[in-house]
Amino acid sequence: MRAGAPFKIVLFADLHFGESAWTDWGPLQDVNSSRVMSTVLDDEAPGLVIYLGDVITANNIAIANASLYWDQAISPTRARGIPWASVFGNHDDAAFEWPLEWLSSPGIPQLRCPTEANSSYSGEEECDFRGTPHLELMKKEIDHNVLSHSKKGPKDLWPSISNYVLNVSSSHDPNIAVAYLYFLDSGGGSYPQVISSEQAEWFLHKAQEINPDSRVPEIVFWHIPSKAYEKVAPKSAIERPCVGSINKESVAAQEAEMGIMDILVNRSSVKAVFAGHNHGLDWCCPYQRLWLCYARHSGYGGYGDWARGARILEITEKPFSLKSWIRMEDGAVHSQVTLTT
Repeated sequence: MRAGAPFKIVLFADLHFGESAWTDWGPLQDVNSSRVMSTVLDDEAPGLVIYLGDVITANNIAIANASLYWDQAISPTRARGIPWASVFGNHDDAAFEWPLEWLSSPGIPQLRCPTEANSSYSGEEECDFRGTPHLELMKKEIDHNVLSHSKKGPKDLWPSISNYVLNVSSSHDPNIAVAYLYFLDSGGGSYPQVISSEQAEWFLHKAQEINPDSRVPEIVFWHIPSKAYEKVAPKSAIERPCVGSINKESVAAQEAEMGIMDILVNRSSVKAVFAGHNHGLDWCCPYQRLWLCYARHSGYGGYGDWARGARILEITEKPFSLKSWIRMEDGAVHSQVTLTT
């Protein structure tokens, strides 16, 4: 944090770069998504960006090297010299789905299948449609971007990747944490949509290790909402104590609850959980003594035609506070909420 200034975080969720990459529509949506990010970043000037999953639509990317699209997605943030961190969503390593139009006249369109040497497809080799595993995507992001604070996480949690913690340091002493930011892989794609009991235990042990007295506030990020979101979801209109602007679909929750929510609600230091996945939801609702929040659909890829934007978080050090709002592509701000008492 900078002395005398709050620390601001921008959440970009469900960008879906590479969707329908073989069409004219697909690349245009990627351009539009980059515009959304650029506008929000210029308006908010954050200290950190969090990519909250479904950065790419891997099941639509007809090349093995999905990291090319991943790189496009992080480019607006990188170009502005802003650090970022990422957590995976269900589409980020989903298996390639063959478009039906490829099986009819005129058949498979001309493809470009880049290699590590950035050469293009000559027509003599075969394109590899296997997709790019989470581990490979994360390794390339970390190895080639000094501004990336993403981490692969513990090997014993595999196939779950992107389980890690970052700290927001005090402006007075970099060794003092103002808040801990936890990232958890909620699965999907190549394995079930869950936060496993092993991940829950990892979170608990890590929290007890670095924050044994629960003195430092903790904020949690994952892509697919937990089943607890279903319990607090507004029935129709969004009314207090919930805060938001769109409630246009049902919660698409993880497949099972395996202990993480019990751990979170029993830690007084946990202030809020942030998820993406549902493009038609952007609310925050209280759940016991913490808040469950959605981000805002940021990308032009993916389903739904609701206006695009991003959720903003603002952390103040003394006294600690966590505030949030949504910044839209057109510059409008709404759904301001204080997530601490």
